[in-house]
Amino acid sequence: MTTERGIGRVVGDEVELLDTPFGDLGALIGATGSLDVLDDCAVLERCSLDSLQLLAPLGRPGALWGVGLNYRSKAAHAGREAPAEPLIYLAAPSAVLSPGGEVAVPADATEQLDYEAEIAVVIGRRLHRAQPADVWDAVAGLTAANDMTARDVMRRTATPVLAKSFPGCNPLGSSLCSPDEFTDPDAIQVRSWVNGELRQDDTSAGMIFDIPDLVSRISWFAALEPGDVVLTGTPAGTGQDLGRFLAPGDRIQIEVGPVLPLVTTVGTPTG
Repeated sequence: MTTERGIGRVVGDEVELLDTPFGDLGALIGATGSLDVLDDCAVLERCSLDSLQLLAPLGRPGALWGVGLNYRSKAAHAGREAPAEPLIYLAAPSAVLSPGGEVAVPADATEQLDYEAEIAVVIGRRLHRAQPADVWDAVAGLTAANDMTARDVMRRTATPVLAKSFPGCNPLGSSLCSPDEFTDPDAIQVRSWVNGELRQDDTSAGMIFDIPDLVSRISWFAALEPGDVVLTGTPAGTGQDLGRFLAPGDRIQIEVGPVLPLVTTVGTPTG
């Protein structure tokens, strides 16, 4: 994880602050391609998790890729056929928000702000025209994402990048786990809660295009570089599905496998 005091390793309820020259995990991955170098770093200090301010683990990532309608549960709820090709878009990296942060969009921007629990894949090694079998070896880690979307902006503009790029509308974190920390990287659990109510509960086994396939397909058209992030879609249970959009004061919690929970609060709309 990345904290205001540097890079740390989670051990139970504590964090080991590590002696590393890198300011965040994004810089480390850009230089080394993986999290492995942290295994040899000396521990500077141990402290409680709740005593630290957590930052977006990568700082500001490189490219921020996303995919629409990539869970069978979401397609079934919408009454739509599974797409033959992934529906790919880019969002602005300036939308990234730190764990525990508050997001507040302009009052006149949207009346239908929505949450989307997603597995975020962090690229560690350059991928271009890669086969699916090559993908996991090039992944530095995975984390949780809340790919928030202004649904009314999406309908009005038909442009995902505009509906998903308001500052703070793409929280990432709280921690970054390497693929081998997941019991089954082909069936990673992803869940969301809003104000303590479970809204989404699925696994990556429910994806239409699984993680290796999705990343491979993107790489055939664009080179993926270290520090790029691929958001892998969201299952059924979003506010769009339930007709219940976010309001000021709402607290969203996203959980992805062993990654620390990602919590975001909706603030009062800005002027």
